[in-house]
Amino acid sequence: MKRAISLVLFSVFSCVGISDANPKDARSIAPCQVGQRAASIGFWTWGFNARVKVYVQGADFKAEEVSQVVNVLQNWNNVSELTGSGVKLEYQGTTSQQLTCANCLTIKRGQVFDKSKRHLTSLTAFSVRHDQVITYAIIAVDPVLTNPKAIADALAHELGHNFGLLDCFTCKKKSTVMNQFKATNVSNDLAAPTECDIAQVREAYKELRVRVRPSPPDRNLIDEGEEPVDDDTPIIIPKPQE
Repeated sequence: MKRAISLVLFSVFSCVGISDANPKDARSIAPCQVGQRAASIGFWTWGFNARVKVYVQGADFKAEEVSQVVNVLQNWNNVSELTGSGVKLEYQGTTSQQLTCANCLTIKRGQVFDKSKRHLTSLTAFSVRHDQVITYAIIAVDPVLTNPKAIADALAHELGHNFGLLDCFTCKKKSTVMNQFKATNVSNDLAAPTECDIAQVREAYKELRVRVRPSPPDRNLIDEGEEPVDDDTPIIIPKPQE
């Protein structure tokens, strides 16, 4: 039996452009207060030093969009050592179907859009051990999200969930990729983890080194609509398949 979570991003975007991950040194990271400049931790993570094979469903994305996907993966890879995760997201090319191999991530188009909540992307992560370590995952991007840079920002956010980060809707603009966005199909100029994201992922992996916890419960992860107080990403645990 496999346990799955479905993470739904509160997708609204603002501002223009893309930022690159270019951390100078771990010692240069500014103080990151949770709820102001940093997201809380407590979600699923890839295992230490995992080599995550990333595939894109080929028929779903244009060449420019795939290029943005690759850039975002590299942005997270650039901070792999600083976060202490050792995780590398290795782009493998296209696939015709979502994959369930160990340490595989499939990025595809899928119906996610919700007019009332404006969800435009989602993450589904599976753990065959029923713990917080991801076995394989799927990111779905709604077809209505078409701006390549906005797609990049959304993927940077979803990958943040892959490294243990929760949403932070009270955080200052551009302090974290886990902040909420303001307008559909407009880039928020944040396609790479910030210094505070790096610091928090490092904390998540410090905890993982101490102990591997059971899959996180769904408490306090209820959609709060336009002004969410906590993580906007509900968790859905499906019934076991026979």
